Amino acid sequence: MRFSSNVKPYVLLLIVGIFLLLGYVYFSFFSERLNRDILIDEDQKRTNLSQLVFKSRVRNLVSPEKLLYKQPSVLVGRTDVVSVTPWLAPIVWEGTYDPVLIDNIYKPMKLTIATTVFAVGKYVRFLQDFLETAEKHFMVGFNVHYYVFTDRPDDVPSVNLTQGRHLSVIQVPVSNRWQEISARRMEIIQTTIERQIRREADYIFCLDVDSKFHARWGSESLGRLVAVIHPGYYEQTRDHFPYERRPASTAYIPMDEGDYYYGGAMFGGFVEDVYTLTKVCRKRFEEDAGNSIEAAWQEESHLNRYLLYNKPSKVLSPEYLWQDFKAQTKEVKVIRFSGVIKNYAEVRPNV
Repeated sequence: MRFSSNVKPYVLLLIVGIFLLLGYVYFSFFSERLNRDILIDEDQKRTNLSQLVFKSRVRNLVSPEKLLYKQPSVLVGRTDVVSVTPWLAPIVWEGTYDPVLIDNIYKPMKLTIATTVFAVGKYVRFLQDFLETAEKHFMVGFNVHYYVFTDRPDDVPSVNLTQGRHLSVIQVPVSNRWQEISARRMEIIQTTIERQIRREADYIFCLDVDSKFHARWGSESLGRLVAVIHPGYYEQTRDHFPYERRPASTAYIPMDEGDYYYGGAMFGGFVEDVYTLTKVCRKRFEEDAGNSIEAAWQEESHLNRYLLYNKPSKVLSPEYLWQDFKAQTKEVKVIRFSGVIKNYAEVRPNV
């Protein structure tokens, strides 16, 4: 647009002012329309503000001043085992961390650790040893909340818990097949996280009841998503892993894929991350069930599929999940947690 040289300066200023005013009105109108048209439906709003609000949060690793501990080295350490994954997650072995340092970093955070355990049917007999040994070795000095799922609430033993540690008993239905108990585990953990754990805990560990603690299991195990290497397969190559190999299953893993074989007796991490894991695995269980498929090792198969494509941020060595019938190997310096010897035909309802 060209203006005559006879146009007065104040007229030009007036014209510019009108254009600016029109632009402001235009922007304000359409901005309001845009914001009004992009609405979150009420169900989604409730989900975001209620169901998916978690206590877990990322914190800085602050070491107290004047804390004395052994100087770390980049040249001296464990050489008989691998202590880091290809995606740079630590693999926790004895001798790869300083317990004094790591406890002094995490304990001042005043964390609460949720611990779920299923004591269904005759498996309730293992609960007392589990709890008593946990009180001696598991997350000592932390707030711990045990969530015991059982169909026999009257048989839950009375165990003396130290200060800051609590136990909740949650009744679940009786099942005639141990596979159903295994399959429903993800669903029950997911719904319990939704209803209460997400507001009560920072981290969660989901453990098998037919197990005992033998030595320290502490803050070195904390991470966003934590898995444990199965003691029966850590010396094997992936083609020997008992993954689900049928393509029809949602737990399917091809023969040329796989990192480690993770044990289903332990998984954990931030409550939010474990919630996502259980929700996805539950959905895949239900999809398989709709197609009359049951994965080879139930929730363990779905867990391995999930962790293959959603890498854990920390991996625990077989020290954290040994088997009592298995002889201790030279690289396993300490057995911290192990599955007890049992007669499956006697304790499982359909074996």
